[in-house]
Amino acid sequence: MVSNAGGRRRWGLTIAGWAVALAMFFPILWMFVTSFKTEITAVATPPALVFHPTLANYVAVLDRADYLAFARNSVLVSLGSTLVALLLGVPAAYSMAFFPTRRTRDLLLWMLSTRMLPAVGVLVPIYLLWRDLGLLDSVFGLIVIDSLSVLPIVVWMLFSFFREVPAVILEASRMDGARPLEELIHVLLPLSGPGIASTALLSIILCWNEAFWSLNLTTVKAATLTAFTASFSSPEGLFWAKLSAASTLSIAPILVFGWLSQRQMARGLSMGAVK
Repeated sequence: MVSNAGGRRRWGLTIAGWAVALAMFFPILWMFVTSFKTEITAVATPPALVFHPTLANYVAVLDRADYLAFARNSVLVSLGSTLVALLLGVPAAYSMAFFPTRRTRDLLLWMLSTRMLPAVGVLVPIYLLWRDLGLLDSVFGLIVIDSLSVLPIVVWMLFSFFREVPAVILEASRMDGARPLEELIHVLLPLSGPGIASTALLSIILCWNEAFWSLNLTTVKAATLTAFTASFSSPEGLFWAKLSAASTLSIAPILVFGWLSQRQMARGLSMGAVK
């Protein structure tokens, strides 16, 4: 009886898990299917489930703009922002994890609270500052603002990972004469490798999906794939089929990247969960 009850419970949890996964994936699937419809079929009511697929939307999207230029900007911004955030976040998390003060927790909470600030609330001062510094429509300017946006999450995640490293290991390295920088590079970073990797992966995904600053601080030269997708929304209306094709092209690289790195991310996020 116990075995049967346990089996039914496992089956129930499995079905529930697949149901949630399908519910989360359905919008992406529907977008992908819509990208192969004509504009008339895409807005048909009720939705057309049987139709003649066409590649005309992808041809129109690729003819309208240089997709590779937008993709290149997204790659540069995502990787550059992540690198800057890690260069700033690693020493910050290291100092707060192993040399805490009375204000450390307050500082962490303050950093996290900046993520709750609506970006539109600081748009005007950021725009004016970027204009005066000559950073508008530049990849470097977008890297700066994106790295600052993800920095609180990077510091929080690294802080949690570093706290999982036994302090006695670092104390032993200090007794052997290791200085703080040597301790960080040769001891802490290798031990926290999975955590740092998962933090970097999450930062890349967040920067890739960031749209607000790309739409407001860039025009042509530094625009990313989020701006590329938004360009198919016009005063004349939404071209759903072409918009779906553009969205599919925009998310395809990061979906493949996430699928390839899911094991590493899961390993890093579960670091320290099992003692």
